[in-house]
Amino acid sequence: MTNIDPVYFITPAATLAIVVALVLYWRSRRTFAGKVLLYSLVAYAGAIALKYAVQIPTIGSFEAATGGSPVALGVYYGAQTAVFEVGGAYMVARYLVSKGRLSADDSEAYGLGLAFWENAVFFAAPLLLDYLIYYAILSGPGTSAAHILYPVLAKDSPGLFLPPQAALPLVGYAILERVSSLFAHLAWGVLCVLSVVWRKKVYLAVALPIGFLIDFLVPFAGRIGTGTLEATIFAISALAFAGALHLTRSTRSQREPPQAPASG
Repeated sequence: MTNIDPVYFITPAATLAIVVALVLYWRSRRTFAGKVLLYSLVAYAGAIALKYAVQIPTIGSFEAATGGSPVALGVYYGAQTAVFEVGGAYMVARYLVSKGRLSADDSEAYGLGLAFWENAVFFAAPLLLDYLIYYAILSGPGTSAAHILYPVLAKDSPGLFLPPQAALPLVGYAILERVSSLFAHLAWGVLCVLSVVWRKKVYLAVALPIGFLIDFLVPFAGRIGTGTLEATIFAISALAFAGALHLTRSTRSQREPPQAPASG
């Protein structure tokens, strides 16, 4: 009975290290109040809940109706990310700014908070815990738990038993995916907050396609390959982040407008 290789621990451990280090750095060097982390949780958790509410009852019938078309699935997933994650981040920011609880100075922290919940809490922490449990159970090959777990993992996740030389590229792709997610969440978080504060709808108009494109491409992995997919998404996310910083450069360097935006 083969155990999973510890090389797989690198993906969640590296993701946690990157995201947590950025949060701690931003908190020590820039403005990052704890309340902003809480506000970003509201936006992120609400978006994920809405995604599940839509996908659980509809994904099966949608795939059947469209024949599993990657284009249709891309639109299906991309539209939800744009509406629920980006649109939800905007609506939460709009409410908080109208109540005086969020300012332009919080825009980067808000985006980083969204990235923190997605990558560190929703993805990395549970995955690391799963791997540790798998490794601990399979370390005792004669136990009943190991005999139950091994065939399940071998069937559902055979990649976990690849040798290190074959597993390392997968680990690299997974880390690249998380870095892409970090850039994307930062980009639309900054754009959503500044769109509200400065009443610039063009910022929101730029943010929405970022969310759409990231998940639109996911169903094409089987056709273009994981490496090409992750490289493409990384390029889009990095360009989106750089573009968001460039687009908002003038507003980020100014003081906030004296009047709060309308809450309606």
